[in-house]
Amino acid sequence: MFRNDGFRVLDRQECLRLLAKVPVGRVVYTRQALPAVLPVNFSLDTDSSVLLRTSAGSGLVRAIDGVVVAFEADDFDPATRSGWSVVVTGRATVVTHPAEHERLSRTGPHSWVVTHDDVFVRIDSEMVTGREITGTRGTD
Repeated sequence: MFRNDGFRVLDRQECLRLLAKVPVGRVVYTRQALPAVLPVNFSLDTDSSVLLRTSAGSGLVRAIDGVVVAFEADDFDPATRSGWSVVVTGRATVVTHPAEHERLSRTGPHSWVVTHDDVFVRIDSEMVTGREITGTRGTD
């Protein structure tokens, strides 16, 4: 007999569907040998990779280009104590191909801050995991 602990594991397709609904997530990476988390706006590409748009000279680009990172996004409702969290883990790379950069300039995410030398960073969706909490209205 399995106990219902209020959590439900989400499959890859459901995770990607939920990711497409929210505009902001968090990149988890290593900075100066310590864990770092940075909120960023993003979009999903047609191959399910996570796309970020940022300044070419940013510390984020220097820290994550070519390394494995995690990307997390979520949505929760405190009133019902329910929501979901999805984590994408994969290698981050700066998009360098001119045609791909041009395509993403039209279809990719738009930075929420002004950038003059913007680049796109792709996080491959090598591993996608998620879970949903199906809470109930609490009595505090």
